[in-house]
Amino acid sequence: MVLGTLSGLSAPLPVSWRYAAVVAVALLGVLRDARVVSIPLPQNARQVPQDVLRPSPRRGALRFGFELGTGVRTYLSATAPYVLAVAVLLAGQRLQLAALAGVGFGAGRAVTPLIRRASGAVEGWDADLPARLRTITVTGCAALAAAFGLLFLHQV
Repeated sequence: MVLGTLSGLSAPLPVSWRYAAVVAVALLGVLRDARVVSIPLPQNARQVPQDVLRPSPRRGALRFGFELGTGVRTYLSATAPYVLAVAVLLAGQRLQLAALAGVGFGAGRAVTPLIRRASGAVEGWDADLPARLRTITVTGCAALAAAFGLLFLHQV
């Protein structure tokens, strides 16, 4: 909601400039996730402890989302959430879009611990994640870059 509110500051810029900047940031995010470039992300690199998720997956997911959403714990392995934040800031001139982006981000983050728990093989899931994480992060950011690229082309 804060980014949505602040997005009004970018309103004087031409729409094409704002969308081009979002696409550029998204492409830079893809390069970062692919480890072509090294860009540190602003984050408080403390992960949510596993004991938060073990007793109750629903309560654990809620706490996980609350801590992540409020910035208490903001360790992210992907650049896509930062790209989404830039998109809301530069192109999200409507507050509903900012709220929708926040809900989507929170839901996406909550799905991870729920899928992990539902897998029935938590340790195996954890062991497999590092091998797949790079593909997941690059694909996610590339999908955002493509979506914003299409929006940009539509605006031009």
